[in-house]
Amino acid sequence: MDEKWKDDVHRKRAELAQRLHEPMAQLAALCGQAFGDRLRLNDVLAAGFATVPHSTHLYVLNDKGVQISDNVGAGRIGLGYFQRDRSQRPYMREPVPAWGFLLSDAYVSLSGRPSLTALHVVRDGATLLGYLGADFDLRDLPAATEPHGEPSEWRQIKGDPSIRGTVFLQKRIESPMDRHIAQAMSILEELITERGMFQVIIHFSSSRATGWFVDDPFRYQLLEHEALADPDVCMLYPPQPWPDDAAMRREAVKPILDAMGELRLTDQNIYLRSASINIFNGMVSLTFSCDGSHYMGSEEFLNRQSDFWSAIGG
Repeated sequence: MDEKWKDDVHRKRAELAQRLHEPMAQLAALCGQAFGDRLRLNDVLAAGFATVPHSTHLYVLNDKGVQISDNVGAGRIGLGYFQRDRSQRPYMREPVPAWGFLLSDAYVSLSGRPSLTALHVVRDGATLLGYLGADFDLRDLPAATEPHGEPSEWRQIKGDPSIRGTVFLQKRIESPMDRHIAQAMSILEELITERGMFQVIIHFSSSRATGWFVDDPFRYQLLEHEALADPDVCMLYPPQPWPDDAAMRREAVKPILDAMGELRLTDQNIYLRSASINIFNGMVSLTFSCDGSHYMGSEEFLNRQSDFWSAIGG
């Protein structure tokens, strides 16, 4: 996966840590005054629960990672957690930074939910007493201020090694779509540019296409090879204007489809098995007989001097 997703996760974590650090520091100081007294700690956590946004429950651990309070949630005390040993949980195995606050990496909780935990040290002067813990269910956290965007740079992803190892022992067998590929590409061009198909996966080897349309985006339409050989199928879909927010140029659709047809037929060993187009993120993907896949922006795909074409020897 492209490294951009790591940058987006880091930004999201930084936003959350900024919101949690100060309220947890204040609550940890109050826990230090009640440390060792289970009931007093429960009262402190209950009084301060609302100050730690989005948490499912709070608790206090000693310096060995053993819980010395109950689990305290919104208006409730969760019994059965007192003296629970959390020392081997993922968040307890991460080093707490020098400033005393840790927002853990995400992990799968014992209940099976993707979660994360924030810890703040509890001290008596310079002496470490233990930790204030706050657990979070990822579905309860707010969305990032900037949505994650799919990168458009060329990416190559290797597939099944068993397929790559035998690629030169196999040979493309002509499919029904191959025999009428120019007509099939013309029909798909009409559906994309004039009939609202915004995403399509073209399965060359099995002679079918799976498409999504702007007027019914949550359901796919399956077009088998008979439909892809008959222009009458276009009449089933009403004309649609080209979307203003499409990242792909309308004029790019035909040369993209033509290039895909070329990659399907040019070589008998290394040939295109399937491909996709999405006009809103401006991306194409290509999966070859060697099971390797490529993802890139439409303009990079059309540029015959790009890294992709150099890599496949085009």
